[in-house]
Amino acid sequence: MHKRGLIKALLLGTSLTLSGCGVTYLSPSVQTEAAGLDVQVVGLTANTIKQANQAPYSPRELPAAFHSVAAGSGLRGAGALPDMPDGPTQSRAAIPTNLPAASQPHRYRIGVGDVVLLATKGTAKTIEGLSGLLSAQNQRQGYTVRDDGAISIPDIGQVEIAGLTLADAEAALFQALVATNVDPAFSLEIAEFNSQHVAVGGAVGRAGLVPVKLNPLELGDALAQAGGIAAQDADLTAIRLYRDGTLYQMPVSAFRTNPEMRHLKLMPGDAIFVDKSFDLDRAMAFYRQQIEAIGLKRSARLQALTELDTEMSVQRAALEERRETFSARRDLDAEPRDHVYLTGEVTRQGRVALPYGRQASLADVLYDAGGFDTTTGNPAQIYVLRAGAGKDGDLGQVTAWHLNAENVINITLATRLEMRPNDIIFIEEQPITKWSRAFQQAFPILVNKGVNGNSGGGV
Repeated sequence: MHKRGLIKALLLGTSLTLSGCGVTYLSPSVQTEAAGLDVQVVGLTANTIKQANQAPYSPRELPAAFHSVAAGSGLRGAGALPDMPDGPTQSRAAIPTNLPAASQPHRYRIGVGDVVLLATKGTAKTIEGLSGLLSAQNQRQGYTVRDDGAISIPDIGQVEIAGLTLADAEAALFQALVATNVDPAFSLEIAEFNSQHVAVGGAVGRAGLVPVKLNPLELGDALAQAGGIAAQDADLTAIRLYRDGTLYQMPVSAFRTNPEMRHLKLMPGDAIFVDKSFDLDRAMAFYRQQIEAIGLKRSARLQALTELDTEMSVQRAALEERRETFSARRDLDAEPRDHVYLTGEVTRQGRVALPYGRQASLADVLYDAGGFDTTTGNPAQIYVLRAGAGKDGDLGQVTAWHLNAENVINITLATRLEMRPNDIIFIEEQPITKWSRAFQQAFPILVNKGVNGNSGGGV
């Protein structure tokens, strides 16, 4: 073959065959029939994407160790904590509703740490006789209920009021004033409620302790005082109520629509946990709040926290070991994975593992792998090859979903096309790239033949 004829053939065709020289350049492309398989080319549009995404697929889930947190067994003896809230399951099953029986909270009883205020109604002479009450009335300085359950009033003495209702406490003070020959004209109120709480934690604005006051505390009010529920998926978020060792729960979606749940009366010592984030540190903080709420003495509280820290550390180490084992098996390719494959004019040819627990789009896979070079890759010829299932496990029809991204607006379609296991992403060459590569491969042979002569008689 003459040199000029060779160059002409390179310029006029994208496939070059020099039979005399044994030179062949083949450019891969999507054909309508291959290996006896029927190939259907379907252009990607907003409507055909819906058809492509109808292929059934459930992403693989991470092992249970990645959905768990360290779970301590609680404290010993009286005031033991309830079990850790359950972790999320791999299904999207509805959260069952389990509410406590309706009950009317008892009248508030004054406790250790509460602050009471006395206000006199007598004459100046009476006030002078009660120097301690004068300070309490004018400067609003109250009396804190001490550990022994009493308050100490100057010139009056100690009066035990812990465990009493407000009315009973007034009666006890009345008797103390009469016994000291003081005009018993006064009123009593509780200024600070520090002895009874409800613990609120989890997916709320401000986890902490909500005080129980004279009026019954309702579930909706407690969550509002904790900053509200911070959850996006109301159907998969649960409000769990621990009371006297029993677990009750309700989905957030039902809580928001059911007045009975919002007005559920809480009892002192109740603990509320909104399950959204199964983060170990947040769960640990929640247990700390419960330990404070059950009113243990300082020494017992410190011991309980130490035991809880130790047990949580052991549980944390076990969880980390299981997670590291899984990660090592995944890195050694010993764990089953779903993959898609990249070929043609992509930045890196190879296979890409589909993510756990969520769908991946064509854009996710293509651009996570570096995308493609538009100087060699043809944006108008991007394909996703997907083989259907035939009879007896054979390959069925192959669908080539064709994305024409010559108009970059069409790349938005790539963000909506969901990948399926064993999909093949193929990008064809630019036309100029085809003959350029053919020329680059044939030119050295051409030169060699021109220099050495045609010994074979072909070129």
